[in-house]
Amino acid sequence: MTVRAPDAAPRPDTAPDRLPGRPPLVLVLPALAGLAFLVLPPAGLLVRAPWSTLGTRLLRPEVLDALRLSLVTATAATVLCVLFGVPLAWTLARVRFPGVRLVRALVTVPLVLPPVVGGVALLLAAGRRGIVGGPLESAFGITLPFTTAGVVLAQTFVAMPFLVISVEGALRGADPRYEEAAATLGASRWTAFRRVTLPLVAPGVAAGSVLCWARALGEFGATITFAGNFPGETQTMPLAVYLALETDPQAAIVLSLVMLAVSVVVLAALRDRWTGPS
Repeated sequence: MTVRAPDAAPRPDTAPDRLPGRPPLVLVLPALAGLAFLVLPPAGLLVRAPWSTLGTRLLRPEVLDALRLSLVTATAATVLCVLFGVPLAWTLARVRFPGVRLVRALVTVPLVLPPVVGGVALLLAAGRRGIVGGPLESAFGITLPFTTAGVVLAQTFVAMPFLVISVEGALRGADPRYEEAAATLGASRWTAFRRVTLPLVAPGVAAGSVLCWARALGEFGATITFAGNFPGETQTMPLAVYLALETDPQAAIVLSLVMLAVSVVVLAALRDRWTGPS
């Protein structure tokens, strides 16, 4: 007598991505409503955009100044975030010290802090009477608030956590045995980091830099609080949109389209990391 073994359960890695059968309406209808809620506002921009005068509006001096300033300051803020954020992420991921959880929590505070509150905090820290700003002005004559450097500082404050979280996640996912092997071969910690660790986490650094740049480009609250809204000096694209909405709504739509295009480009650059294959 032959006894047939029961069919083995499907392995998790070979299970289908989508469940068979008709999805329940109780889930599909809210999903469609949520999709519409997210898609309709950008669609409204596209529908109401003044396409016939789009080119001339984009070439206006105030628009070009705001775009140039946004690109320059966001790029400078991203460079600062990489210079300081990558070592900070490595420290959080590789070094064990008392209070590491508290430090990690402090790093992520700008993610949940209202941007305007962040601007007020920057004023109290780097303002003319701030903890750091006062000594800087009295000793070196350096003033940060309401300057282009203040814009970069505000953008760096709100954007750095995105880079730190991305790089720390990549470091935790990297195999530390490669670094240990480099150490056994006589490489110093700096050489191992530069030759082994950094190439391993380069995709995480790149993704974090893109997110950081996009966040800096779209920063509004901390910038207007700490740096003000001076055309050609501190007026970035989000601030120009806010100002144009009161005087020239068509110009506000055009500027918003530029920001929307940047967002789409960022999502396209990060599609493998966030959205995954379809």
